[in-house]
Amino acid sequence: MSRQLDKTYNPKEIEPKLYEKWCENKYFHAEVDRSRKPFTTVMPPPNITGKLHMGHALDNTLQDILIRYKRMQGYNALWIPGTDHAAISTEVKVTNQLKEEGIDKRELGREGFLDRVWEWKEEYAGTIESQLKKLGVSCDWDRERFTMDEGCSRAVEEVFVRLYEKGYIYKGSRIINWCPVCQTSLSDAEVEHEEQAGHFWHIRYPIVGTDRSLVIATTRPETMLGDTAIVVNPEDERYTDIIGKKALLPLVNKEIPIIADAYVDKEFGTGAMKVTPAHDPNDFEIGKRHGLEEINIMNDDATINENGGKYAGMGRYEAREAIVQDLKDQGYLVKVEDYAHNVGVHERCKQTVEPLIKQQWFVKMEELAKPAIKALETGELKLIPERMNKIYLQWLNNIRDWCISRQIWWGHRIPAYYCDECGEMIVQRGGAPAVCPKCGCTHFTQDEDTLDTWFSSALWPFSTLGWPDQTEELDYFYPTDVLVTGYDIIFFWVIRMVFSGFEQTGKCPFHTVFFHGLIRDDQGRKMSKSLGNGIDPLEIIDEYGADALRLTVVTGNAPGNDMRFYKEKVEANRNFANKVWNASRFILMNMEDKVISRPDAQDLTAADRWILSRANRLIKDVTENMDKFELGIAVQKVYDFIWDEFCDWYIEMAKYRIYHSDENYKAANAALWTLKTVLADALKLLHPYMPFVTEEIYSALVPSEESLMMSDWPEYDEALNFPVEENIVDHVKDIVRGVRNARAEMNVPNSRKAKVFIVCENETLCEGFETLTESVKPLMNASDLIIQGTKEGISEDAVSIVVPDGAVYMPLEDLIDFEQEKERLLKEEEKLKKELARVNGMLNNEKFMSKAPEAKVNEERAKLEKYTQMMEQVQERLASIMK
Repeated sequence: MSRQLDKTYNPKEIEPKLYEKWCENKYFHAEVDRSRKPFTTVMPPPNITGKLHMGHALDNTLQDILIRYKRMQGYNALWIPGTDHAAISTEVKVTNQLKEEGIDKRELGREGFLDRVWEWKEEYAGTIESQLKKLGVSCDWDRERFTMDEGCSRAVEEVFVRLYEKGYIYKGSRIINWCPVCQTSLSDAEVEHEEQAGHFWHIRYPIVGTDRSLVIATTRPETMLGDTAIVVNPEDERYTDIIGKKALLPLVNKEIPIIADAYVDKEFGTGAMKVTPAHDPNDFEIGKRHGLEEINIMNDDATINENGGKYAGMGRYEAREAIVQDLKDQGYLVKVEDYAHNVGVHERCKQTVEPLIKQQWFVKMEELAKPAIKALETGELKLIPERMNKIYLQWLNNIRDWCISRQIWWGHRIPAYYCDECGEMIVQRGGAPAVCPKCGCTHFTQDEDTLDTWFSSALWPFSTLGWPDQTEELDYFYPTDVLVTGYDIIFFWVIRMVFSGFEQTGKCPFHTVFFHGLIRDDQGRKMSKSLGNGIDPLEIIDEYGADALRLTVVTGNAPGNDMRFYKEKVEANRNFANKVWNASRFILMNMEDKVISRPDAQDLTAADRWILSRANRLIKDVTENMDKFELGIAVQKVYDFIWDEFCDWYIEMAKYRIYHSDENYKAANAALWTLKTVLADALKLLHPYMPFVTEEIYSALVPSEESLMMSDWPEYDEALNFPVEENIVDHVKDIVRGVRNARAEMNVPNSRKAKVFIVCENETLCEGFETLTESVKPLMNASDLIIQGTKEGISEDAVSIVVPDGAVYMPLEDLIDFEQEKERLLKEEEKLKKELARVNGMLNNEKFMSKAPEAKVNEERAKLEKYTQMMEQVQERLASIMK
């Protein structure tokens, strides 16, 4: 026995109630079950630095659609949620929070500061969890993880030690990206490049012992304080005679060698370059090849250090200004050119990054990258869309060693310990050594640095399942199946998970990566705080419901493509939820007090078979689209089917039989059974996208089942293919549309019914039309529907409508009250005569034609043409009526 739905759908009331029910019944929870096939995905862990934004809403909706789909297909579906400690970002947030309280983090000390960060984590991780629940995500909250929880931290330490013992992790001086504001090193992936307006300063370097000079262009004149050579191409004939000589370094008045290296492009600029090994990665490599001195001229806060002479203590840009002025005053500045160039900025604080030489921890990448490259080339790993392959391979084929150390307090501390007595370094698990193996001392100091946040999140697919322990979960649920993430973190996260998975488990951590685009505002701009164009998903949910938001972010969404967010779309999708609700409510009300049973085949009409056949094909198409990750295409098909074919056509065609159930119970039963069957399947197909409204309706429609989310995904059934009936109803739809259009064009009021003749020679079609006569008459306001093979008996003045395989006629006298219409047309004719007289009068007036603006004359000519046409039509209608 079905139950009734409330008059209106109220998401605010229904959504929390249903989510609580799902959680209480542990529907999201997955345990190891060897009798079932697993399907696993991990949530890209949101940072604990804030609250849910629209990107999270998109990311998690797509994951939830997939996991709900797979769960309904019978998979043992596991979706692991969690949050990321987000090292630098969180440290900056908490440091700023302390500043507002007038506290410097150094006053608190490392331990006191970390206590404050853990307080922050407790607050924000809880906020993110509650927000995700409002979105309806069906992840396994019992397995929620945090990148710095005990298990993940142990995995991080294990990986560090293993890589160190294999020689893949080393400590050394390298040019790294340094953020002078956050005062920490950055990996290449954390540096964004943006175009900035700058200059090329052309500086003259005198060649010692000659009257010649070399002119060298630079965009960073302050770094010349650390120049240790001039380099030219060995094959550049202009300079072969000066290779081995010395040049005078302006302002510093120090002699530096002129060397030759094939790295220099003869065609670029003057073909001569200054070499600053401590401040440029390419210069660093040249310096290593030629044994040049590395002179760092900058402090960590980007002020000039003691190596900068008179410029020491100045900020980098202040020093630049002073140096340029001195070069000018001393005759070394040749010219200044405007130059737009790409500058590296820290993607978090947006400050310009300095390349600096520093002692850091690195991961050797050459060997680790190989299996990650091979996985894509062999098809073991699949990226969607395919165009991501090129980006993935390009980065891996040109990969540099990964700088993994960060000079901040929040994060996984590097498990390296230094003997306080002899300085011996020991890398090991489980804390500091008891005794120094070199000198026997028992006092150690741990390395101050923490690890890049991506070092821990790179282990996420297996650390969350208990690795390094060989757990049952790891054995059963790993490798995971699909990773859903934004294309903007392919380098940060995706690639690092792939090579970490291979290195630590011998397996690719997932088979497929489904990349989605970014959500932009309605003008196509990236949502950001600075533009003030961010949209809070929780406000949208509060106003329209989670289902409407979910449908909005996925409709029209193609893998890898950005999409624009329009509030109007959310409103339209809320209206769709209401449409589904109202249609379902109508069906349930008419099923009340009736026992609905499966009808005999002969009791199904052409309309029943048509909708069953359409629904059957929809199941096939949607399943195929879902399997190809074409989630936006799939839901559009479901939307169109429900709104158009099911609600606007089938329900309307079924009404006659429902309303006349006393006269023919079997016919009514067939209609209601078809309505219930098709609605149930449509709700199942829509459920992954709109879980709340579909669950609420389904529980009323099929109360015998525990939950829609635990029901079976519908399957295509060859026996439900009815091409003949589909053809019949498609013709009926064309006829109904034709009749409606003709009535609208003639302004026939809805209250006026007319006979409709269908002339058709195709026997199958005619028989099909006969069975639907009573059902479709109301759809075209027909007083009677007559189906015949010829035009016999149809008046000459009948309005005709051409349709495929036949024609439709409506007697004119049924559509028009001739006297009333004649009176109306005569009035219209009189009105048009006056208008035509006025227009002709103006256009025949020489004074008007000579003085009026051209636009006004053209306007009147256009009116003349329009009124003449209208007059012809009116007179033609009058003539036909007065015959």
